[in-house]
Amino acid sequence: MIGGLMRIVRDVGLAEDMGQEALLAALQQWPETGIPTNPGAWLMTTAKRRAIDYFRHQSMSAAKNEELARTVAVLEQTTPDLAGRLDDPVGDDLLRLIFIACHPVLSRESRAALTLRVVGGLTTSEIARSFLTGEATIAQRIVRAKRTLAEAKIPFEVPRGAELSARLGSVLEVIYLIFNEGYSATAGADLMRTALCEEALRLGRVLAELETAEPEVHGLVALMEIQASRARARVSASGEPILLLDQNRALWDRLLIGRGLAALERAEKLARGKGPYRLQAEIAACHARALRAEDTDWERIMQLYGELVGIMPSPVVELNRAVAVGFARGPEEALKLLEPLQREPSMKNYHLLPSVRGDMLARLGRNAEAAVEFERAAEMTQNAREQKLLRERARKSREAEQGA
Repeated sequence: MIGGLMRIVRDVGLAEDMGQEALLAALQQWPETGIPTNPGAWLMTTAKRRAIDYFRHQSMSAAKNEELARTVAVLEQTTPDLAGRLDDPVGDDLLRLIFIACHPVLSRESRAALTLRVVGGLTTSEIARSFLTGEATIAQRIVRAKRTLAEAKIPFEVPRGAELSARLGSVLEVIYLIFNEGYSATAGADLMRTALCEEALRLGRVLAELETAEPEVHGLVALMEIQASRARARVSASGEPILLLDQNRALWDRLLIGRGLAALERAEKLARGKGPYRLQAEIAACHARALRAEDTDWERIMQLYGELVGIMPSPVVELNRAVAVGFARGPEEALKLLEPLQREPSMKNYHLLPSVRGDMLARLGRNAEAAVEFERAAEMTQNAREQKLLRERARKSREAEQGA
């Protein structure tokens, strides 16, 4: 409904307000009159009339008034129950809404908050709880995002051609940002926030149905489906994290893995070269296809990370590649790759760097050094579950050193 209203009001915040007014009207009227034959059409018609009333009370140009008058005439000739579908075309309206909520003119944090609010339907308090941020902060982000979009006069349309490819990256980034925050919470008492993972998956699946010809959309969906399949195995009954190679793979959700592999196959059929999400999905698929940890094709994973570094160079990708090299070629080779990352400013407070170093050192029997790295990692992370796991690994490393 919000997506359809935007074609009239050209303002996300106003469209949301009009939609809420229509819902309020339904709550007041339907208990007495009964639910209409087509509730969606009734809501859309009511919301449009609310929007027209709003504009009539504003200082508008004559041209705009004429346009609204024509809209009123059409609406007045259409009874709510015979208005057809919610709006037409719903798919285009929803796609437009996703692209506007994820517009690059907004910061990543604002895009995520606005997307969850107007596309996902989460309340401000729910978003605040999901990101462990104050409700006032989230509310301000959403208000500022709506104001920024209005002031920037962003076209309320789905981009096409080269512009679509450029904007699509922003949309996928926001959806994956939401998923990652749910999959590995940056702070708080829980390792995962399942609701965020589920919401990101829903958004990805919707986008895949609307943008069927874009391989990276299917690549992202494949990546999220496969990663989400491990959810039950990632946490013990008491909530403690379980590392990938220690997980009970019988607990992995084979249905989600199947959906992920099917999405990856669709991405491969559409491929015009490999994008970052498809490559990451292929890496996830290597793990998903291994029924036992020792069956993991680390050589293939190492090769895929090498390709990923080529198209999306970043210290985090380099860190992941080092892990793959460590399992494919040995921990000594991995430590060599980790050396330059220790001098990288962006990795200064990234807890996974000392965590990986600790793991490689422990595999070499350098337990005292490993314990120091695990302690450093524990001090860096804000997630209580990860802190406990890392300190436990530090303790075991110290015990191993003393036993030696």
